Amino acid sequence: MNIAEQLEAAAAERILVKDGAYGTQIQTRKLVESDYRGALDLARDQKGNNDLLNLTRPDLVRDIAQSFADAGADILATNSFNATRISQADYGAEPLVREINIAAARIIADVADRAAQKDGRKRFVAGALGPTNKTLSLSPNVNDPGYREIDFDTLSDVYVEQIEGLVEGGAEIVLIETVFDTLNAKAAIHAARRVDRALPIMLSMTITDLSGRNLSGHSIEAFWASVRHARPLSIGLNCSFGAAQLRAHVAALSAIADTLIMAYPNAGLPNDLGEYDEGPESTAAQVREWCEQGIVNIVGGCCGTTPAHIAAIARTVADYPPRRVAEPPRWTRLSGIEPMVIAA
Repeated sequence: MNIAEQLEAAAAERILVKDGAYGTQIQTRKLVESDYRGALDLARDQKGNNDLLNLTRPDLVRDIAQSFADAGADILATNSFNATRISQADYGAEPLVREINIAAARIIADVADRAAQKDGRKRFVAGALGPTNKTLSLSPNVNDPGYREIDFDTLSDVYVEQIEGLVEGGAEIVLIETVFDTLNAKAAIHAARRVDRALPIMLSMTITDLSGRNLSGHSIEAFWASVRHARPLSIGLNCSFGAAQLRAHVAALSAIADTLIMAYPNAGLPNDLGEYDEGPESTAAQVREWCEQGIVNIVGGCCGTTPAHIAAIARTVADYPPRRVAEPPRWTRLSGIEPMVIAA
């Protein structure tokens, strides 16, 4: 079986678990600028450049990945959310992008292999792609609605560079996550197909308000209609809010998607200091409601989640069967800001 078939087979037997947030774990280490920079000769301050740690502190990244594997994660994502030429431009580290991505994937692939050797259970290596700080659908200039900072082909090229590095390092799946702009996601899909048409893709949208839309204005149903052509291995939601606020939107997506549903929420909503107070058992209790409804195949954690959160989620989902992927009506579905459905 290929990787997609292996994951689908595992997801047919039980609810799978994705790992948690790297940012949370890195922050607890109280790193200083020299930890990020290492021996690299870079002109700008590197503090906060979490992706660079794949090169300068691989031990730390490996330790975090191992803690998530030990907590019960089946899907381990690379520490590469901002490992694109666009995002690394903030640090003047653009020439290191390919090297960062190769290292990021190698670290996770090694952890996955060692975990599988220990207990015989396959861990899947997902190369994580963030949305960048550019948007194809919206103008950053309120006085010029037609202006764009970047075009589709350029963004696709940016993602090709990242994906090639991740695949070279051992990534088996491309995870296009935190999608705030549907057109950005399409550029990432386009890039993945340019690298390898058989490369499995997982897609995860982030909603910006409780109405269930992303920043480019697409509803959950419209987003699915926009990306279904890519035949993703999974579709879902991440970040956004806590599990309680996401439940209705996960249910709506579950009702229409003929693929696996993956959802990984924040550890509740941040407090006034931007920190997450929701404990592991509280998050897991809310995820249990998703399981009771039968609306998820893969669950995990986003901002604020720790290995303890993932362990609590893993214990919880073990008691429930996975969502059954249903065949939706064979209707024509078109997408604008709202979906258009033409019933047969």
